[in-house]
Order: sequence, then structure tokens, then C-alpha cells
Amino acid sequence: MHPQDSAIPNIMTDLKRAVHTALDEDVGSGDITAQLIPAERSARARVITREDCTLSGRAWVEEVFRQLDQDLQLTWHFEDGDRVAADSVLFELEGNARAILTGERAALNFLQTLSGTATTAAEFANRAAGTEVKILDTRKTIPGLRSAQKYAVLCGGCHNHRIGLYDAFLIKENHIAAAGGIDAAVSQARAIKPGALVEVEVETIEELQQALDSGADVIMLDEFNDEDTRSALSLAKGKAKIEISGSVDRDRIQKLAALDVDYISSGSLTKHLRAIDLSLRIDF
Repeated sequence: MHPQDSAIPNIMTDLKRAVHTALDEDVGSGDITAQLIPAERSARARVITREDCTLSGRAWVEEVFRQLDQDLQLTWHFEDGDRVAADSVLFELEGNARAILTGERAALNFLQTLSGTATTAAEFANRAAGTEVKILDTRKTIPGLRSAQKYAVLCGGCHNHRIGLYDAFLIKENHIAAAGGIDAAVSQARAIKPGALVEVEVETIEELQQALDSGADVIMLDEFNDEDTRSALSLAKGKAKIEISGSVDRDRIQKLAALDVDYISSGSLTKHLRAIDLSLRIDF
């Protein structure tokens, strides 16, 4: 998979900007330690994963080294989205030794973080295997890495919720109170951006019925128990999609998926990730 194959807006622009920022904060006025190595010296390097993972972040790695030295040669052994076993060589590098060592940390930071996100997403997706439910991410992403993590979620086999505040409505308790009720909030949303998806978060069956009557496209059930969820699904059938949210972790996925909901969203996909342990080995 490649970022350009996703439907995430502006992802390539975001990618280049994120890499530029990462190099700026790390390299600053220059890598003084790399200056210990003769400027003309070449080297070969390989990056190894120390643990099983789902790979994500190739384009970010490539952009790091492209911005440092366009003559560096990268050879990948896996694609984004591949399940990779521990101790596998992910890719090899050949070229200027200074450029390799200067880009090492920034490149591995992107790769370990995005592969960590994809690995978590793959674990969630596996829990829902064999069902029709779609596991969605949220906006609980690392600042500056929204599109990158959204892409990594796709690599892991899950799906994207709205990208930001601009592409879909998610009407919650405070919006409802300010707008004067669910029906008023949904009506205003339709007028503000016709054609945009309108989702309403509800906390009770009564609010669910109001959201259905308003014509919401998706209704998010916040902290519903199993009995109320079944009632909500019965009421909403053929009228709106149902999304489960709140206290969703990998241990609850199978149980929730068995209820035959349309979507399950979890901030854990992007905010509870653990970076993958990677290592770069260099040969002069």
C-alpha cells in the first residue's frame, strides 16, 4: 500500500511537511557527530525489526533520506500492510555514511510509530474478523501526524472515521445543547454543508429516537450496555447506521462485533500504540 492509494486528503503534502519538521528539530544547524566521519565515505546499512509487527511508514522513511541525500539507495523487503516476523530485515540502505546516520533517528521514529499504529489496528481488525463490522479510528492522534496515523490504521486493516472537523459532522452533547436540541442541530448541519455525513452521539434510547426522527446518517451509542444496544439496533434498522463508542479496547471487540453493529470506534488505535522496536546496523 502507498499513501497516494488512500483517500486521505493532502497526505503527501502532510508527509513532506512532517519530515521537514522532524529533520529540523533533530538536525538543526547540522549533525556535529556525523562530522566525525569523512564526508566522502560510503556505507551500507540495514534496518531490522526486533518484534513481530505490521509494517507502515515506508514513504516517510524514503522522504527523510530524500531530503538529506537524493543519491541514497533504499531497497525494501516488505510492503506497507505486510505482517513481518521478528528479526526480519525491513530495508537496506546504501550511500553516503553521514546522510545515513543523520537520518537514522528521524526515519526510525516515523517507522516505529506508524508500524506501532498499524500493528495495533491489525490486532483490532483480527478480533472482528468474520463479521461485517468496521473498526474505526478517531481524531485522538499525535499532533502533526494525523494523516500519517490515519494511513497506518488502513495498513492494519481498520478504517478511518472523519479526518478532521471539516469533512463530517459529529454532533455531541454540547453541540446539541447550544443548537437547541437534536433535531435543530441536524437541520442546521444539513444547511451548513449539504451532502456531508451527519452523525449524532446519544446517551439514551430517548435521544436515539430523536436522532432517528431527525434523519441522522449515523448514530453513535455512547457507553450503552448490551441490552440497550440491541434495542437501539432494532429501532435503527433501515434508518441509520449504528456506531459503538466508549471504553472500547481489543478485549471487547469480539463481543461488540457479535451484536451486529455497523461501526466500532476506538481511540486506542492511535493513542495507545506502542512503538515497534527497530534497529539500524551499518557496515563501513
